[in-house]
Amino acid sequence: MSKKGKKEDLVEEQDVAQATEEVKEKVEVKSTEEQLKEELGKEKDKFLRLFAEFENYKKRTSKERIELFKTASEDVMKGLLPILDDFERALTHIDEDKEAEDLRKGVLLIYQKLLTTLEQKGLKPIEVKQGDVFDAEIHEAVTQIPAPNKKLKGKIIEAVEKGYKLGDKIIRFPKVVIGQ
Repeated sequence: MSKKGKKEDLVEEQDVAQATEEVKEKVEVKSTEEQLKEELGKEKDKFLRLFAEFENYKKRTSKERIELFKTASEDVMKGLLPILDDFERALTHIDEDKEAEDLRKGVLLIYQKLLTTLEQKGLKPIEVKQGDVFDAEIHEAVTQIPAPNKKLKGKIIEAVEKGYKLGDKIIRFPKVVIGQ
């Protein structure tokens, strides 16, 4: 081979080497691009998950806040229930005394104002009548007595103490006597 042929071979080898280096660089560039795209995808996924988690947190805290406002006065209401019971007992005893008519009117007026105010705040009495079916979810059985007739077996004979709801939540179960 002549010098020219050797030079041409050397140039061709250099061209091939350069081409392979360029291909390697392109492959490396593509792989770094792919890596960046993968990282971007992962970061987007993290962001979406974090955003969804934050939205769920906002919804949960708003529900808890609404529930708290609904039942924030529960302790106060529970404290006032014995006072309502005392008013009802006082009214039944004053009804028997005909001389205390003015006193009865005053106590009745105060009782009605208190009851109206509590009802405006969400307190509702649970109605219980003789002959209603006993439900352990709603009623609290104080005792069982022999039923006066067969129709009252397993049913409510008497309500000993009124029950109350605050919104949809029962804060005091009505205490009842049921027939055996």
